[in-house]
Amino acid sequence: MFIGLGTVINVSAIILGSTLGIFFGAKFKESTRDLVTSTLGFVTLLAAVDAIRSVWNPVFASALPKGWVFLVILASLVIGALLGVALRIEERLENLGVAIKRRFDEHGSSPFVEGFVSSSLLFVIGPMAIMGSISDGMHAGISQLTLKSILDGITSVAFAASLGWGVAASALPVGIYQFAWTGIGFALGNILADYQVQAMTAVGGILLLGISFRLIRIAMIRVGTLLPSLFLAPLLAGAVHYFN
Repeated sequence: MFIGLGTVINVSAIILGSTLGIFFGAKFKESTRDLVTSTLGFVTLLAAVDAIRSVWNPVFASALPKGWVFLVILASLVIGALLGVALRIEERLENLGVAIKRRFDEHGSSPFVEGFVSSSLLFVIGPMAIMGSISDGMHAGISQLTLKSILDGITSVAFAASLGWGVAASALPVGIYQFAWTGIGFALGNILADYQVQAMTAVGGILLLGISFRLIRIAMIRVGTLLPSLFLAPLLAGAVHYFN
């Protein structure tokens, strides 16, 4: 398995889903798409639990003072949430989407441009795109991007049914964006110690838990606001490690 495989699968899923949507989209009932999305929510929950298991990884536990593993995770999430709120991450992402749509197609007169811009934003602006790509780059597996690929494929069916080939064209910016994050993950994997990777994985699992709750419609957690936690976890773990 090579680095970047998760993004290759994701791009392929968008193209395949768009093709199916253009030719057969009208035959897919909304209730069917909702059921599949909920099912993927449960699978995402399983992936979250698998990642959260890193909290009990012996490498992680032995690298920190006794009792500090949970404190590091908690501090990462709390400080990350405060940073996310201060930086207005989700609000800025939403505003970016609106600005890009206005820039390329202010009046929404072109179905191709509307499909391209809307789909690109939907597929790249989200925690799973970042977490999954970093995980891929760090050789931690492609399960997150595989789940994202299925979700994007289903979504592209619905989008392409009404907006056409512009949805398939969105695979290009998705590929560029995720390959960039995969490169960052590869660099981090070569820099961070194993226990720092475990800290990052555990926090990523908690964010995945939030995504699964959104998919199942249990709670609309602002997971994007928590993204700084993902980068704080290895830093805080590294700082605490010196007191071990």
